[in-house]
Amino acid sequence: MMRYGFFITLAVTCILIAGCGKSSHEKTTTRLAFVTNGVASFWVIAEAGAEAAGEDLDVRVSVHMPAEGISDQKRMMEDLLTKGVDGIAVSPIDPVNQTPFIDMAAVQTNVITHDSDAPDSARLCYVGMDNYTAGRMCGQLVKEALPDGGKVFIFIGRLEQDNARLRRQGLIDELLDRPADSGNYDPPGSEPVVGSMYTVLGTLTDQFDRALGKANAEDAISKHPDLDCMVGLFAYNPPLCLEALRQAGKLGQIRVVAFDEADETLRGIIDGTVYGTVVQNPFEYGYQSIRVLDALARGDHSIIPPNGFIDIPARMIRRDTVDAFWSDLRQKTGQDGD
Repeated sequence: MMRYGFFITLAVTCILIAGCGKSSHEKTTTRLAFVTNGVASFWVIAEAGAEAAGEDLDVRVSVHMPAEGISDQKRMMEDLLTKGVDGIAVSPIDPVNQTPFIDMAAVQTNVITHDSDAPDSARLCYVGMDNYTAGRMCGQLVKEALPDGGKVFIFIGRLEQDNARLRRQGLIDELLDRPADSGNYDPPGSEPVVGSMYTVLGTLTDQFDRALGKANAEDAISKHPDLDCMVGLFAYNPPLCLEALRQAGKLGQIRVVAFDEADETLRGIIDGTVYGTVVQNPFEYGYQSIRVLDALARGDHSIIPPNGFIDIPARMIRRDTVDAFWSDLRQKTGQDGD
């Protein structure tokens, strides 16, 4: 009888332990969020990186792409905070005005920035590239495309973002052969910025509105018959420039220099309608952001470098390197069979 009672007690104990173990696992599952600053092919690549990190690290990852600007991004983050996520990686749309909100979020969970920084906020680190340097790299491509100089027009989604402002300024400073100084700023809408060989006729923004982005490209082509080069600084801008040039019958006559790795841009490099592009590494933005947040959730702050910047350098892609780059990109995003 005593032996029978012993086995009953042992069985009950095992059930209780198993039940407690399951409950503990559910409570301690790490939940991390990756929040973009819009909807674009660039972010689809970053999403693949974030999800790959989630699988490798055995953490739950959710990716959120705001389609309606700051209010949409804020709503998403508020929802994530309410659900009690263990960390958020966000690309701020307007870092200056969003700093108080980021500070509030950082009190509740681990917050880092990616792609676009908010350096004055309480974010723990920034994952991305030096956008000013990348902008100067884009300027180098323009110089290669127009070795004798020329007139350039810039197209970009918005300038409120830290990355956009720095990227554009780096491009302008390189074309005017200025010393490197990320504190420079040439306000858009003023007179053309004129250098010894290159003139920046203007900058047009579209706030992620693709129809407006195409209209901007069409407007520049129409108003500036002497335009030599169109530079698109967000992933979707170069394809819109190509579309506008094709419809105007000027494809191949006006050079295109790009940013990021939209399929249309890479095809353009292959067929010669795009000179080259400066690419980030959105896959690594996603992967490294989740890796950092996972370490922070486990209490490991050693993953953050002293300067708070995890650098993922940009690269220039030209016709001689586009095939290898595109092949690697397809493999990472699971499109190698396309």
